[in-house]
Order: sequence, then structure tokens, then C-alpha cells
Amino acid sequence: MKISKEIVKGKALFLSLEGDLIGEVSGVELLEIAEDQLVGKIESCIVDMENVRYMNSSGIGVLITLLTKVKNKNGKMVLINPSNQIVKLLEITKLDSVFTILKSKSEAEELV
Repeated sequence: MKISKEIVKGKALFLSLEGDLIGEVSGVELLEIAEDQLVGKIESCIVDMENVRYMNSSGIGVLITLLTKVKNKNGKMVLINPSNQIVKLLEITKLDSVFTILKSKSEAEELV
């Protein structure tokens, strides 16, 4: 999995994911990047999932862990551009009511 990061509005971590989110190595790397950035003024996280082809239960666990870390800082976490497969997976697991899912980065930036 390829992970790109940037800071938006001086307070939100923007992560762009590409590949398969299946936990294990990529999940650990994603959480390490987030932990390193969720310090100081950084409190919220936007995760661009447009280029995530597949996600399994370990990948869901990674997103839940990331959401917990963000909420512990009283921040917000937003998923943007998930594929139909990922949206269906979130609906089946009822996590679509837990995660904020938006269509664009600009919408997410307004929210965080």
C-alpha cells in the first residue's frame, strides 16, 4: 500500500491511500504515520480512499483504531471517495453510521 500525507488548514492530517488496506504491514505503517502526526495542533484526519481497491476485516480494524486515536484528541475523522465495494463493506458492518463519508476533499476540509 502506498500512503501519502499532508497537513491541511494547519490542523488536519490528510492521508491518501493507494492499494489494498488489509492490516498487517500497511495497517501498522498507516497507524505509525498517524500517531507521528496527531500531536500538537493536528487533531483531525481525512482519509482519501479513492484508490483503495480492497479492504478486509484487518483494514477495518485499522480505520477503527485511527478513528479512536482522533476522537481521543476531540478531533474528527472523515473518509472520502471510497469505492462501491468499500461502501458496501461499511454498510454491511454498520460502520457507515460510525464513519463520516464524503465525496470530496473540499467537503472534508470544511468539516474538520
